[in-house]
Amino acid sequence: MRSNKVQPEAAVMQFTNCRILREGKLLREDLWVRGRRNLDPQKDCGANILAPGFIDVQINGGFGVDFSLPNEDIASGVALVAKKLLSHGVTAFCPTMVTSPSDVYHKVLPNIAVKRGGPEGAGILGVHLEGPYISREKRGAHPESQIRTFETGAFQDLLATYGSLDNVCIITLAPELSRSGEIIQELTSRGICVSVGHSMASLEEAEKAVQNGASFITHLFNAMLPFHHRDPGIVGLLTSDKIPDEKQVFFGMIADGIHTNPAALRIAHKVHPKGLVLVTDALPALGLGNGQHTLGQQVVEIKGLKCYVAGTTTLCGSVAPMDVCVRHFFHATDCKMEMALEAASLHPAQLLGIEKQKGTLNFGSDADFVVLDDSLNVKATYISGDLVWQDSDFSH
Repeated sequence: MRSNKVQPEAAVMQFTNCRILREGKLLREDLWVRGRRNLDPQKDCGANILAPGFIDVQINGGFGVDFSLPNEDIASGVALVAKKLLSHGVTAFCPTMVTSPSDVYHKVLPNIAVKRGGPEGAGILGVHLEGPYISREKRGAHPESQIRTFETGAFQDLLATYGSLDNVCIITLAPELSRSGEIIQELTSRGICVSVGHSMASLEEAEKAVQNGASFITHLFNAMLPFHHRDPGIVGLLTSDKIPDEKQVFFGMIADGIHTNPAALRIAHKVHPKGLVLVTDALPALGLGNGQHTLGQQVVEIKGLKCYVAGTTTLCGSVAPMDVCVRHFFHATDCKMEMALEAASLHPAQLLGIEKQKGTLNFGSDADFVVLDDSLNVKATYISGDLVWQDSDFSH
């Protein structure tokens, strides 16, 4: 039976005295929010910056939680990380699993559901599966014993490995693997973003992957062949003339001051700024300090800001949160502040095809945003227009 009772409209909130990141510019405008959405034009923001909430599409865990290790309550661990990320301006993220045994995927994946963000934590956009279909030569911190290739009946083998793709939004694979083309086509037809990485691929092999539907590069410069003038490898995708006109190639960068030299950050930014996506590649050790921790099947050691596979000099991720990466990228490249902020918000949203809902403060988009001072320190985080975290000295 349909009720004729008129439902009251949601209250309207006004954020005044702001500099809003919109259409690539910081504009002096008010922001109006009603019912989780930004409105088309009575809170004073103190001339702070309002930017879309940060989106991290590659994060392996944090605060002692390892997304690649099954435990009795996986969902609670993911929720803990989601809550902690709010203080770093992250309003949505992709929990990332590194190369693991098949039974681990079967245990973990059903317990990481896509979820709207709120006071309880940042939203979950879907899982990023980094491996196990990668290059042994460029495996980085991924355990060699668990790396797989595509056999006959490749896609069914992939499904058997993961168990389910229901909660998956990104898969990183090495495009030089036999049968990778058909795998990429099948995954993208299902709405899953395919990323090339941990790979020995030539430029030609990488171009074929993009032509088959791949749209992302996992942590550019890391775990791939170095740039060479006769065959620039995956890095060459940034300036390739073999990319379909309607296709945009995005690339992740770990701007933690360790993984990528500032000069390399500047080169990537200058060559293809619209495709640059800041990622943390954060480890379960994020927020814990020095010592030994896990990353899936590996033991890792943290020494300051450097993270190594224990007993080696192999880098294996980061302990820099997203707001730190944004600030480092901004200072290292001397780019416009708007560009640094969009690299952590608009660009990852565009990568995932959700830019109408997230990554902008356009009219009708989700009211997920972060308040920052002129030094890009996070002062407050809002999801669906609700204050979900604030710094102790921030008044609203």
